[in-house]
Amino acid sequence: MTVSGKRRRDAARRRRQRLSSLLAVIIGFPMLTGLGPASATAAPSAPVQEIGTGNRTATISITDLGPAVPDEDDTLTIRGTVTNDGASPIVNGTVDARSGVLLSGRSAIDEAVPRTGHDAATGTIVSGHGQDLPTIAPGMSATFSLQVPVSALSLGADGVYELGVGLTGQTETERWDILLGVGRTLLPWQPDAADSEGAQTDLSVLWPLISTTHLTSQTGADEEQTPAFRDDSLLGEISPGGRLDQMVSLGADLPVTWVVDPDLLASVDAMTEPYQVYDGDRLVDGDGQEEARAWLRKLQEAVQGNEVVALPFADPDLASLAHQGKDVLGALGQLAKATETAEVTVETVLDVDASTDFAWPVEGAIDPSIVSVATSAGAHHVIARSDSLRPGDLSYTPSAARPIGGGTTAVVADARLSTLFEGDMTGTAEARLAEQQLLSQTLAITQQDPANERSVVLAPQRMPTAAQAQAMADALLALRDSADWVHFTDLTQAAQATPDPAANQEVPPAADYPQELREQELPTSAFQAMRETQRTLEDFQVILTRDDRVATPFGNAIRREMSTSWRGNEDDAAAYRETVQDGLTGLTERVHLIPKSPVTLSGRSATIPVTVQNNLVQDVHNLELRLTSSRTLGLEVGEEQEIVVSGGHSQSVKFSATARANGRTFLEAQLYTPDNKPYGDPIQFQASVTSITSNVMMVIAGGLLLVVLAGIRMYTQRKRAAREPAGVGAEGESSTGETGADTSADTTGGRARGERLDSDE
Repeated sequence: MTVSGKRRRDAARRRRQRLSSLLAVIIGFPMLTGLGPASATAAPSAPVQEIGTGNRTATISITDLGPAVPDEDDTLTIRGTVTNDGASPIVNGTVDARSGVLLSGRSAIDEAVPRTGHDAATGTIVSGHGQDLPTIAPGMSATFSLQVPVSALSLGADGVYELGVGLTGQTETERWDILLGVGRTLLPWQPDAADSEGAQTDLSVLWPLISTTHLTSQTGADEEQTPAFRDDSLLGEISPGGRLDQMVSLGADLPVTWVVDPDLLASVDAMTEPYQVYDGDRLVDGDGQEEARAWLRKLQEAVQGNEVVALPFADPDLASLAHQGKDVLGALGQLAKATETAEVTVETVLDVDASTDFAWPVEGAIDPSIVSVATSAGAHHVIARSDSLRPGDLSYTPSAARPIGGGTTAVVADARLSTLFEGDMTGTAEARLAEQQLLSQTLAITQQDPANERSVVLAPQRMPTAAQAQAMADALLALRDSADWVHFTDLTQAAQATPDPAANQEVPPAADYPQELREQELPTSAFQAMRETQRTLEDFQVILTRDDRVATPFGNAIRREMSTSWRGNEDDAAAYRETVQDGLTGLTERVHLIPKSPVTLSGRSATIPVTVQNNLVQDVHNLELRLTSSRTLGLEVGEEQEIVVSGGHSQSVKFSATARANGRTFLEAQLYTPDNKPYGDPIQFQASVTSITSNVMMVIAGGLLLVVLAGIRMYTQRKRAAREPAGVGAEGESSTGETGADTSADTTGGRARGERLDSDE
């Protein structure tokens, strides 16, 4: 372009700027000319125009702003895009920066960020530093890059300024210069930082390493118990470029407190050795050993020298437990076990000491029951959020630490800071705006009461996406490198900071718990199902000689059923619970009684064999086998017998049986544990006694009768033999004294009398 052409363009731009200012006054938006930004007075605003029309014809997105915290002598670089949202092409467009408008505090920052289009708070055009744009067709975009001296922005006192970029131009249907759109960002301004020495805010940032449930309860029958994963998604997360890989790489350079789910560490550690993955309904060998080892090495290096907080194993859903599960027997015990497991797991995998003194309910929302459950396993600090435990009627942001009774401290994260990176951060404009908000909000906190040094906490979403993690990391680095008003501290230091006595310390009632979060909770039936699985596990452990092979994988699986990650995925959660219960039941059924066909007893006494099969890879003991008859008077069986069966073998146990009567009877065999609980399903079979016939019974009865009669006869004969000799001797001595003659006469006389009884007869 020639010099004369450039002069004509500049002159045209100045005319458009004057016309834009004039039009703004006409439509009710007086421009702020000749007034400092702090003293500007807003006029009543006109109705907001629809997107694609008027001053909302174009969307202006600021994708880069540097330096993020400028000095007085700096030149500000502002880059961005202009998108035509209207129905006609934009022609003769010019992008200009607007002077800064001082925002009065945190609430003013909240209001400024979502504003679109032109309004009374929009600053005046900074002349001489604009950029002409080519024609922009509907739906298309153009980029811009402005170089604006900070001195031209009309910045005054320290504080946070709204910085605008406006587009002035024409459309094919409106061939006159009008304001077509305004984009906004925030600019922290502290030129007198040296004079503000000592005015700082302590900031603690949580960096969460949490994932969904990946491991199943299933393990291989080999000695190493090869684990099985639900799918291969964890490998994607820890591989280079994956979400968890990004979290570790970014967090290594940040002043943060690592908040870790020990289940994630245990799952990745399991991948360092042979493992299997479900591919549909079949198991295939996993191949992520190298990625798992590399990720763990990188994490071990990243956490060295930093504070590590271990959540209870599998990150239990404290709110669900408090509202739905605490009255289910054993549910709170699972939380205690999860806490016990946490510290050991982190120390074993990462070789660092981890704090288990913090509980973190979902989104920091608390009520009395949540606090009670959260501290039941030994935690003394509950990470809440200021939109749940509000600060009270204060003109400033209080410190995070607040005693809430019973020796418990609520560490209240700032809701504005904690939710900055929850949106879609894939676009550079959104990420850069979130960064400027973090810088601006922390400066506003510090300026609220500079003499009162406070400690605030940023607790982001539990599982940030890779883009959200990147945006958060960039913002924290900018805060660390550019913000003199912030000093980074650990979470423990924030918890131990002196509480503000004026801050609200009253835990909100249950009625204030967000309904949206309550609807995502696990139902009571889920905790009842967990209890049934735990009972099955406890009964099964009693008979095992190596119960750790079952107790560890299934115990951890039960705790995974309580995970916060199931929120919003109730169908998947129910399927996981069912799979765990079915898997455990299947193991218990590997120790069972082998069914029997009907048996026939061939005599009064016999032996009845019953076989116990053990298809586990370990021995079982502490079992008792009992055999009972439905006809206890017809068939008696022997007493119960202790059972010990080697892994992969069977054992036959013989019971003695005594039959007293013919006929059929039904026998039932049942295994029992030492506490007299039936184990497994009983087996029933028929026994027939056919060898005791009626003839045999008559012979037996006749034989018994003969024995009795013989006994009577023998007894009678013995009695007679004992009496007769004494009677004959006395009689002979009294008659003649010659025994021979007398005896002969008696004998002859006796026979004569007998014969006569016979002849008479």
